[in-house]
Amino acid sequence: MNKIMLMSLLLTLQLLWVTHLFAEDKRFVAQVVDGKQTVEIIGGDYFFDPNVVVLQVNVPVEFKVRKENGMIPHDLVISAPEAGIDVNIGLKSDWQTVTFVPTRVGTYPMECQKKLLWFESHKEKGMEGRIEVIQ
Repeated sequence: MNKIMLMSLLLTLQLLWVTHLFAEDKRFVAQVVDGKQTVEIIGGDYFFDPNVVVLQVNVPVEFKVRKENGMIPHDLVISAPEAGIDVNIGLKSDWQTVTFVPTRVGTYPMECQKKLLWFESHKEKGMEGRIEVIQ
C-alpha cells in the first residue's frame, strides 16, 4: 500500500512539473483609454494573471494589483528603472494601484520574489511573467 501511495505522489509531482513547463502565457494587450493604459493583475498560488502584459512606450500605465485570498504572501516586482519601470509592491487581497510611464521599448521580467527558507522561490514555482513595451 505504501508503494502505491509513493508512486502516486511521484506521478502527481511529475505532472505538476510538466504542466509548469508548458504553461501557456496569459497575455493582455493594454489599450489607451483617457490617455492611460490600465491593467488588472491578480497574483495567486504561484501565478500572475495575466503573466504577459503588452504596453505602449511613453503612455502612462495604471496597474491595479491584488492577490487571491489566502495566507501565502506574494509581491510583484518589475525592476527596470532604465525604462521608467520600478515596481515593488506586496500584494494584498484588496486592489492597490501602481502608476508608471514606460520610457523604453523592450521586454522586462516581472516576478514574485518571496521565498521561504530553503524552499524554491515563488518565481521558481512559476510566479513570473514579463512586460513587453512596444512602439
